[in-house]
Order: sequence, then C-alpha cells, then structure tokens
Amino acid sequence: MSVGTSSAPGARQVPRPLAPRTSGDPADLGIDPDQLPDGLVVADEHGRVVCFNAAAVRITATPAAEALGQLLESALPLEDLEGRRWWQLTDPYGGLAIRVRQPERNLLLPGGREVLVTARYVRTERLGPVHRVVVTLRDTEARRRTERSHAELIATVAHELRSPLTSVKGFTATLLAKWERFTDDQKRLMLETVDADADRVTRLIAELLDISRIDSGRLEVRRQPVDIGAAVGRHIQAYVASGLEADRFLLRLAQPLPDLWADPDKVDQVLSNLLENAVRHGEGTVTIDVTPTASPREGEDTGTSVMVSDEGAGIPEESMNRVFTRFWRGSKRGGTGLGLYIVKGIVEAHGGTITVGRAPGGGAEFRFTLPVAAPAYLT
Repeated sequence: MSVGTSSAPGARQVPRPLAPRTSGDPADLGIDPDQLPDGLVVADEHGRVVCFNAAAVRITATPAAEALGQLLESALPLEDLEGRRWWQLTDPYGGLAIRVRQPERNLLLPGGREVLVTARYVRTERLGPVHRVVVTLRDTEARRRTERSHAELIATVAHELRSPLTSVKGFTATLLAKWERFTDDQKRLMLETVDADADRVTRLIAELLDISRIDSGRLEVRRQPVDIGAAVGRHIQAYVASGLEADRFLLRLAQPLPDLWADPDKVDQVLSNLLENAVRHGEGTVTIDVTPTASPREGEDTGTSVMVSDEGAGIPEESMNRVFTRFWRGSKRGGTGLGLYIVKGIVEAHGGTITVGRAPGGGAEFRFTLPVAAPAYLT
C-alpha cells in the first residue's frame, strides 16, 4: 500500500497536488479582458495570440482583429532600450524550463513608444512546456507624470529651504564672529529673524509630511468634539492682534449647529490656510459663514459647512479646476503652492468635500463641508 492512500485508522493522509483549474485565459475565470485597466495579451502553446484586449489595442495602436492569430513576436514586436528584439532574447517557449515570469521592465514599441511589460509563463506541470504566455502592458505616461511631479516638488522644496537656511546661517555666523560689536537691540532683531526663519522651515517640513501622508492614504484623523465657531474666532483674534482691523472680518454663525467631531489640529490647519489666502490675496471684508448642512457622506443626515469669501478680484474661471492641485499659486507669486492641496486632502480624509467658486462680492469663495461623524458609542 503506497503512502498517502492508506485508509487504516491513524494513517497520515498526504494531500495530492491540485491540478490547475484554468488555462491562463481570463475568460476561464469569468473575467471580461476588455474591462481590465492594463493591456492584456495571451498567446497559446504554439505562440499565437488568442487574447488582445481593448487596453492593449489602445496602448499598441494595433487592432485586435489584426493581432489575433499572429505569432506573439509579430503581434507585439517589442525591443529593449538597446534595440534588441525582446522575444528573441527571452525565448519563452524554448528557454529555461524553470522560468515562470519576466519582471516588469521598460520596452519599446515600434516608433519608440515606451511601455511597461510583465510576462508570465503558464505551465500545466512543473518544468513542462509553456501552455500560455500572459503579457501585461502599462502605459508609462502616468508614471512619467508622477516622476515629474516628484521632481517639481523636490525643486520647489529645495528653493523654499534655501532662503531661510541662508538667513539662519548668515545671522548666526555674524553673531558668533562679532557678538561684542552689536547692541542688544541689534542682537534681538537678528535672533527674531532667525526664529522666524526656523518657523518657516518647520512649516515647510510639516507640509511635506502632510503631502506624503495624503498621497499614501495614511493621513490620520483623531476625532474630538470641535467648536468650529470658537476655532474661527481664535484665528480672527490672532489676525487682529497682528495689526489687522477687526472690521476686516465678518463671522456669521447659524444656530443651532450640530455637534462636530473632527481632528481639531487639522481643522485649524484648514481654517488657517483659507483665511490666510483671503487676507493675503483678497480685498475688502473677509466673510466666514458657518451653517448646518446635509452631510456629504452617505448614511448621515447632518454636517457642518464653512464658507470663506472675500471681495477681491477672485480666481479666473480657467484656473478653478487647478486651485487644489500642487504648486498652484494664482496670479500672485509667493508661498509653496501646497497649502490648498493639503487642505483638500485633510477635508477628504474627514469624509468631507471642498469647492471653490466666485463670491457674491466678486472675490474667491471656498466652502468645505464636514460630516458630523459622531462616534458609534454616542449614537
């Protein structure tokens, strides 16, 4: 009696290996290849194309009817970056029997267009002949946009850091070298400048961390009860204490407001950015309206809406769709152009929404809405 087939009591049962359930064709799994976001090309055991989905048609500009039935190397004539024919180099059908895949790499289509290619070799048994070659294609344009965005972010940050760090280095070196030559007032002025520049560097680093968390979906929201009216009032008082006229601001609170559960630090960050934009780039009265509204999240009834508007020139219509993107600064230069991008990320991390439009007074109007989001134990 062979091991693994005994039916005697206590005998150890050795599981048999499972045979492949599909041939490698997505149709065998009930998947429509044309619904896949990436290009999919499948060749049979003879090397002829049996699947060429819609994304592959778009990426290669080759009609499916023209590709189907052709040899893989003819339907998908790929070359590496040195101009060598890719299928001749890899030889999926006659190459090493232990090879099961080709990792993702940049290859060239006719005309020099780059694509990201991954190949999988499907065998019905270990070390057996190739039954299917499954190739996925991805356009490199999305990756190029991401790389350009990262490069632009690095260049912007380097530029923004250079100025305050140069100032800090200059003043500290001067004080260390010539401390006795300066009066107390001069020393205080230099140290205040160093302190302000250090705060500027700290803010920039905090913005970078926020962007990293937003882009990776790791922005944490620690919800607590938030008095949104009092939070707006604190920001207005800080501006008045810094020298702005109190009548520059108009705060209107609708009553009663629902209890708002949100991250107080991040709500302050949103308010700070929107009010700073209104004060710096707008004119006239800055109006802040806080009202109850329908929740932006499905399944909840109420939310809180905050609208910040000014009476300046406003945002040009053609720029409205770029306001919340990275590095948008409007017509006036200054700043990193990251503030509103972070604001949008914070609001959306709360499950809220934010919009921009034209205020009745002609200026810019930002409106963000947060769900009440009361904890489950309170509902």
